[in-house]
Amino acid sequence: MRNIGKQFNDAIINCLEHIADGQEEAIAKAAEIIADTIENGGIVQSFGSGHSYGNALEISGRAGGFIQTKIINEPSRGNYEMIEGVGTIFMNHLDLQVQDCLIIISNSGRNPLGIEMAMAAKKMGVKLIVVTAYDVASHSTSRHSSGKMLHEFADVILDNKSIFGDACIEVAGLPVKVGGTSLYTGSMLLDRATMDAIDILLERGVTPPLFMSANVDGGPQFNQKYLDMYKDRLRRY
Repeated sequence: MRNIGKQFNDAIINCLEHIADGQEEAIAKAAEIIADTIENGGIVQSFGSGHSYGNALEISGRAGGFIQTKIINEPSRGNYEMIEGVGTIFMNHLDLQVQDCLIIISNSGRNPLGIEMAMAAKKMGVKLIVVTAYDVASHSTSRHSSGKMLHEFADVILDNKSIFGDACIEVAGLPVKVGGTSLYTGSMLLDRATMDAIDILLERGVTPPLFMSANVDGGPQFNQKYLDMYKDRLRRY
């Protein structure tokens, strides 16, 4: 037995223990952007192409998280993320407003879809939080004709500290590494920013609308009161 599972377990625990190292200021800034969005009646909108969708989902509609959250569902599920122009057209159909904030998650940050979404958001004056593998992105080349990388448009960058290719464990006899880390580290960064945003709002005297688990008696009814307040925004594409 190679104990691959134990190696992965230990690697993830180590990643999570150190994910905030050197990033407290960035996490605090992301939390402030989120808090401002909630207080101003905006929507925290999250987007991740491909497997990064998991990070986007983590902070959208989550028990214990903000009601004012929406995951952006791109119909192709990332199949066209390398094709220039798709992101620009896609953004024309989204209900993104200046009081909102946008979170885009991309390990490489090099594909046109995310870059064009970031470009459009910045033209609107929407605050942008980018979750990326900063070292990987910094040593990669853009696939967009602008030559820009996603993180170059960010108001704040959260570094998930993933390595090139994401997987972290070498296994004898296999041609590829196994055990991706970005789902765990990206989710921790975004959850941490969300929890810190709740703290900020409470310090301001604002009680934010938060989801109660639908599995708790009375939870669906509790949530629906708040969902009705924002239904015109949350149900739009």
